[in-house]
Amino acid sequence: MKSMHWLPILLLGCILLGCSRGGTYRLYLRYDPAKDFPALQEKIGMNLAVPPFKDERFDTRNIGYLAPLAGSYIYYRSEPFPLERAIRDSLSDLLSPRGIKTVPVPGWNGQPDSLKGLQADSILMVEIKKFWIEGNATLLGTDIKASVSLVIQLGVKKEGKVFTRSIDLERNMKDIRLSPPQAQKILNQMITEIFDSYFSNPY
Repeated sequence: MKSMHWLPILLLGCILLGCSRGGTYRLYLRYDPAKDFPALQEKIGMNLAVPPFKDERFDTRNIGYLAPLAGSYIYYRSEPFPLERAIRDSLSDLLSPRGIKTVPVPGWNGQPDSLKGLQADSILMVEIKKFWIEGNATLLGTDIKASVSLVIQLGVKKEGKVFTRSIDLERNMKDIRLSPPQAQKILNQMITEIFDSYFSNPY
């Protein structure tokens, strides 16, 4: 019976110290703009060509993990999957209500001379260099680090130019634990910050 007295303590310890059974959790990635972009259609036109985005990370399956003090790692994966599709779909959902039609195209070489034959007003490509969140449990809590690095190329037919921008964002914080809902919230906030800044002034 004495062992029963230790059960609540052990359960509390697992919560605080990050005990885990492991597994893989899906994080629903969604860009939810915090501002409006009244000049966006004027900048990029009514038709935006969108080729497949490129995920250039070493690990293209996962977007992060939680390393507990005891137990197995928890891994995080994007929803939709793969990650490049999640970001592409999220941007399409943003542009459609703003009168900008996205037109899928099979590919793009990123060169200005390709814009002459473009059957759209502009073309947008995103290369994913980093997209990761990790939580490492310690006796004092969980150290959380998140980093997103994107290269965005926008070819504008009327300008005859390709505008390239590299955007890097990092977050470092400490909390009791990095739960899947919390990891999802942090990454979506970073997505919003990056694309709010970008679409406010694409070139």
